[in-house]
Amino acid sequence: MPMQPSKKLSQIPPYLFAELDKKVEAAKAQGRDIISLGVGDPDLPTPQLIVDQLKQSAQDASTHNYPPYQGTKPFRQAVARWMNTRFGVTVDADTETLALIGAKEGIAHLIMAYVDAGDVILAPSPGYPVYNNFTLLSGGTPYTVPLKASNHFLPELDTIPADILAKAKILFLNYPNNPTGAITTEAFMHEAVAFCKTHQILLCHDNAYSEMTFDGYKAPSFLSVPGAKDVCIEMFSLSKMYNMTGWRIGFAVGQPQAIKALGTIKNNCDSGVFKAVQEAAIAGLDNSEALTAGLNEKYAKRRDIFVAGLNDMGWDYPNPEATFYLWVPVPEGYSDVAFAEHLLNACDIVVPPGTGYGPQGAGFFRVALTQPADRIQEAIDRMKANGIRFDMKTASAAQA
Repeated sequence: MPMQPSKKLSQIPPYLFAELDKKVEAAKAQGRDIISLGVGDPDLPTPQLIVDQLKQSAQDASTHNYPPYQGTKPFRQAVARWMNTRFGVTVDADTETLALIGAKEGIAHLIMAYVDAGDVILAPSPGYPVYNNFTLLSGGTPYTVPLKASNHFLPELDTIPADILAKAKILFLNYPNNPTGAITTEAFMHEAVAFCKTHQILLCHDNAYSEMTFDGYKAPSFLSVPGAKDVCIEMFSLSKMYNMTGWRIGFAVGQPQAIKALGTIKNNCDSGVFKAVQEAAIAGLDNSEALTAGLNEKYAKRRDIFVAGLNDMGWDYPNPEATFYLWVPVPEGYSDVAFAEHLLNACDIVVPPGTGYGPQGAGFFRVALTQPADRIQEAIDRMKANGIRFDMKTASAAQA
């Protein structure tokens, strides 16, 4: 019998965005003009200040060897400065910060650091697929924590059964939220920290979209809650902050034991981030507010165009205050998968169906505003030309 890979792989569904890429390529091969609103990969360039620093640092031969496993000291110090300036949160650069090859890597390795067979991870649904999938790859069991529109896409933690809590190791939260665009409240942050203290669960807050905010809203850090550092580790990604998805750099901050455990896994799995990239990231962190303001103006304009178009077609969709995602209920008579197929076949528009983010995503589709404003408007025009409408009076129960 041929050598077989681990049975764990059979539990993992095809990765949503890889499948979307295949659909886009197949349609383009037919000569179709595809507008992809699927993957959250910024189309705007990395700010020139960061690019210039990379060029300068890459010319310095001292950046060409292995970096320190935990990240260079200047990078970790820049992270600590940024956390204090941005959130008023104090973290120790030596024991409470860690460089990551992007937040996705940090999330996956954190699960590996904490999960044994029989352990449970509390994973929001809809949510980032890595929470669920890497738990399965690590031999653990994901427990779905529903995010409902009726509760503003905040989980109802008091509904989690006691037997599940007894086996739970990590609670994943993500605000501003992918895919819903929802934001948290101060009251919920305090509730979540107290909940994790009571049940001795590590709270991992995936804060990848903290800097993508609009209309005066500023996203918080869960570490700003008094005592949160006892139970909370927070993941940040420069990918969305400064349009650096391909650069692969982020950082973790918070609970020292969790930082150490995550670092132990990383020490045995990777050799860190190119030092020149870390130096470029420092330039971004030290000039963060100026860099993100211009980017957010562009995303807000795109948001306004798409939301206005949705509402012209019958939706009553409010302007989200964060992320470049819209989480939109499908018209009556469609499943989320069928409507995504309809947009592709009739309008040459690619969006992911909500169920790609978990069972509670049924009845929704996600829009990533990662196209120029004229292409966003073109997508709306195509939808209108194909008679797409949404009737609020007969809206699907999936909204609840």
